[in-house]
Amino acid sequence: MLPPRKPTSWLMRPVSAAPLVVFRVLFGAMMLASIARFAAKGWITDLYVAPKVFFPYYGFEWVQPAGAVGMHVVFSLMALGALGILLGAWYRWSAVLFFLAFTYVELLDKTNYLNHYYFVSVVAFLLIWVPANVQFSLDARWQPQRWRATVPQWAGLLLRTQMGMVYFFAGVAKLNPDWLLEAMPLRLWLPAHTDLPLLGWFFDQLWVAYAFSWFGAFYDLTIPFFLSARRTRYWAYATVVVVFHVLTAVLFQIGMFPYIMMVSTLLFFPASFHEKLLGWGRRLLGRTAATPVLASESVFAPVAAPRGLVVALGLWLLVQVLLPWRFVLYPGDLFWSEQGYRFSWRVMLMEKSGTAFFYVRDPRTGHETEIRNRDYLTVTQEKQVATQPDMLLQFAHILRDDFRRRGVPNPQVRAEAYVTLNGRSSRLLINPKLDLAQQQEGFGAKAWILPLEQDEPAGK
Repeated sequence: MLPPRKPTSWLMRPVSAAPLVVFRVLFGAMMLASIARFAAKGWITDLYVAPKVFFPYYGFEWVQPAGAVGMHVVFSLMALGALGILLGAWYRWSAVLFFLAFTYVELLDKTNYLNHYYFVSVVAFLLIWVPANVQFSLDARWQPQRWRATVPQWAGLLLRTQMGMVYFFAGVAKLNPDWLLEAMPLRLWLPAHTDLPLLGWFFDQLWVAYAFSWFGAFYDLTIPFFLSARRTRYWAYATVVVVFHVLTAVLFQIGMFPYIMMVSTLLFFPASFHEKLLGWGRRLLGRTAATPVLASESVFAPVAAPRGLVVALGLWLLVQVLLPWRFVLYPGDLFWSEQGYRFSWRVMLMEKSGTAFFYVRDPRTGHETEIRNRDYLTVTQEKQVATQPDMLLQFAHILRDDFRRRGVPNPQVRAEAYVTLNGRSSRLLINPKLDLAQQQEGFGAKAWILPLEQDEPAGK
């Protein structure tokens, strides 16, 4: 009689390597195309060379731009890493290179924060640890003993779970009164597309904004489960994933995000689907499938997973589950204060705009100077500073340090920031009399953010 199998042996059960391999190829290709697009549009210079000041994340102030030549070198290294992932060449080092280069750029300036940038960093980090180069790779071609027909189940499961959490938490984030009861901000955004052929009139209907809002929440909350079920997987992908993301790409200018999600979601498809894709790829390249070495099928035998692996996977998933909920530690409205907003898969949930006026006072003379924001900030930075309290504080510190260098000891900095959220009337974001130069950044609640008055969004 065979001894009972330990529960953790399920994590090590050998499964087809094809889904992981296909994901590696498609992810590398998408990243390479994205980098080429980024460079072609001149965004390397516009976003990371031209600005006079930058807004790094708290705790990462030491991450600084590398100058014009240095930033182009960084993006070249990033492209090299993406190409290595695509080809499976020096795969581990390529994944490390891409992760470090991409995350370095992401940390330089929170002005450019996007959820899918965070997603790319997360996936790139996970690719370092999963054996996605065991087939259809230059590594396996150069060293045939690396070829494997299977990988341990935890590798693909880790990526699918991460993908599922992105969708699920995006759905949880939509369970708020503005989104469900007021159809905000879609009722503000959709009428801007009435000029589209055939469908333009459709977006001017109020009920459409409500339908899109409710469907969006339902879609994000349920799509991981529909994709995981064999009976619903294909129609869910064809009629929901493709249609939803294509429509999103058409209506809203959010770059490569919809396409990255469409490609990544293929991870939920069965191994047979991915094996067919690899077969087509081999025929296209005029190659035949490699023959595994004799020991390949027993390398990942269904034994108990090492304790270190179980602990590492558990800690990673725990962080990913808890991080989107950290906003509950802060008082007030999340969209107003944005404390705990980033890195929580909150995608396109608010329409927030504002104007900020900054004043620097010399305490010796009492003279107060109104700052021309554009002397320091780009157009995009000025827009973000006006509505995000942590960036507003950072800019106040930038002004403080600049005036100190100009001979003003202990300058005082205050700001009048008028902000509108989801159609509400404009109101002050922070205490306009507060000396921001004396406030410290940190993870604690910012008591100087004024509360959002809970009136109804405009247009009800």
